[in-house]
Amino acid sequence: MTTQLTWDVARAGGFVAWGLAAASVVWGLAISSRIARTRPWPAWLLDLHRFLGGIAVVFVVVHVAAILADSYTSIGLTNVLVPLTGTWHPLAVAWGIVAFYALLAVELTSLARSRLSLRVWRRVHFASFAVFVTSTIHALTAGTDARSAPFLDVMIGVCSVVLALLVVRITRYRPSARVARAAMLYAISVPSRPDVPAS
Repeated sequence: MTTQLTWDVARAGGFVAWGLAAASVVWGLAISSRIARTRPWPAWLLDLHRFLGGIAVVFVVVHVAAILADSYTSIGLTNVLVPLTGTWHPLAVAWGIVAFYALLAVELTSLARSRLSLRVWRRVHFASFAVFVTSTIHALTAGTDARSAPFLDVMIGVCSVVLALLVVRITRYRPSARVARAAMLYAISVPSRPDVPAS
């Protein structure tokens, strides 16, 4: 592969991964903020939320693999797994590594949600916000696209949507209903087992 091709694949993979992770956060906020008012929620609403996060992991792997194959940055395996070990924009890369680990934590606990308590699942799931923030910082500091007007427009637009939904989520927050809402979302997200009748 040529250097230009690997760099283009790395850029595209990273941007798509960020977009998918952001879309998953937006979708999750829309559901938890009760913007999607249909009750009971169709299964595809939560399936789409889970799918977006899962496929984001795939594109992060594409992004990292292309970076490793690229000869311009001279980034090795240790540099993409351990923050601040490389010489090429170490702080910017570190934000991406933190985002990757947070994304893995969210996705792995989502896969194992039927074996986790509601409290553990919820606390780890809040790391989705860390994924969005750290991956956005990584995107804005690590690559050359940060100087592109269309790229910045997309970033500003998506960040505005996430912020608006977060404000809605906070303003609709009711402590008395918090546990009930979380339990309902958790119960819907855990697939029914064949030996246990669905409630």
